[in-house]
Amino acid sequence: MKTRITIAKGDGIGPEIMDATLRILEAAGAQLEYDEIQVGEKVYLSGNTAGIAPEAWDIIRKNKVFLKAPITTPQGGGYKSLNVTTRKFLGLYANIRPCFSLHPFVQTKHPIMDVVIIRENEEDLYAGIEHQQTDEVIQCLKLISRPGCEKIVRYAFEYAKQMNRKKVTCFTKDNIMKQTDGLFHKVFDEIAAEYPEIENEHWIIDIGAAKLADTPEYFDVIVMPNLYGDVLSDIAAQITGSVGLAGSSNIGETCAMFEAIHGSAPRRAGQNVANPSGLLQGALLMLNHIGQSEIAERIQNAWLKTLEDGIHTYDLFKEGTSSKQVSTSDFAQAVIDRLGQKPQTLKPVEYKADVQLNLPAYVRKAPMKKDLIGVDLFVHWAGTAADDLAVQVQQLNHGDLKLKMITNRGIKVWPDGFPETFCTDHWRCRFQNVNNSPITKQQIINLLQKAEEISLDVVKTENLYAFDGKPAFSLGQGQ
Repeated sequence: MKTRITIAKGDGIGPEIMDATLRILEAAGAQLEYDEIQVGEKVYLSGNTAGIAPEAWDIIRKNKVFLKAPITTPQGGGYKSLNVTTRKFLGLYANIRPCFSLHPFVQTKHPIMDVVIIRENEEDLYAGIEHQQTDEVIQCLKLISRPGCEKIVRYAFEYAKQMNRKKVTCFTKDNIMKQTDGLFHKVFDEIAAEYPEIENEHWIIDIGAAKLADTPEYFDVIVMPNLYGDVLSDIAAQITGSVGLAGSSNIGETCAMFEAIHGSAPRRAGQNVANPSGLLQGALLMLNHIGQSEIAERIQNAWLKTLEDGIHTYDLFKEGTSSKQVSTSDFAQAVIDRLGQKPQTLKPVEYKADVQLNLPAYVRKAPMKKDLIGVDLFVHWAGTAADDLAVQVQQLNHGDLKLKMITNRGIKVWPDGFPETFCTDHWRCRFQNVNNSPITKQQIINLLQKAEEISLDVVKTENLYAFDGKPAFSLGQGQ
């Protein structure tokens, strides 16, 4: 039976590379039927800030498999990234980007690189929750959840198990973000213990990124939160030789989206010169996902043979290595002409799925004991001396609930601050009971009422909790 999928040809070079990809899929015998939808720039500019019409969502949700060419998001405020929206609306929590060397046919400094980046796809800073709070300060909320961590980490280990990978590495910055990245690392350690046959390790993101850029052959599968994964997957793809060769899959519990990782390249649109390989790689991930692995294997080996024969589009063409520079459509035909052939120098692929991914639904843990033990009041104040602000804020003290600390951009400036510390107009004022005993929300309301009486501009509050008796919030830097 044929599988009905949704396709979107996108913007810029999107229509050309989609047409080339579909030609190859059809010639190889892929059992597919298509529903085409319009997304991207034209939809945005028609007044739809989402970039997609409601009826298009219905088609995607019905077919559950979406092959999407790159789109253009207009510059300026008000336009939301359709990629991010699609991943979140459809619960596509796992982004998988294989990054492998094609040396010597594609120039790279890393000839034996073969890394898979698995990126959490729905939360982190990509929740996109931002607020301007003062004249000088804007915040972006970093949201990390236990369900999000468990799903992506388990996917990474299950992927490694299925694909016979030997090691899973976790990247975080939990030496600084001890609560958010700390949770990701903690969950990684918990789930890694369930896969003793697979090596596991953790790296701090900065030195891990340096190691990936310098010695990528050290890594196998890398799992990380959303923002880090977005940045490093592009870096990993580029150091294989070209970001234009990489595809990715976005997998959820019911739906999946497949795409190239590069952009729409509007300057190359309509010229029949773009390399369709990135979208083709995304399409092959799709074929594997829907159970047409034999077709995917046949196409991938033909594609490798084409590159090995030196048949290259302009972005890869190099005198002395390439034999012929071809157009988008001619490259597609070259792949078609090699269907049934295998590369001789590059390693032929064999797609197997003998081990099925075991991805159980998330089970919520028993609730912890939760105590409210303080509150941070964020204040807009244009002064510069923290001691002067403390005099005003201490007017809110009531009984045992007292001002304990003031920070500016996270660094403690009262008590015992340094005059050298540069301060903006955004101040965090922490209130806790003298004996650290629980407080009530009514006490917080009383603080806010008193702040209003003395014209103290509180722009935000953040409750401070302890879970099972353990404080669950960061200290001020220097506290």
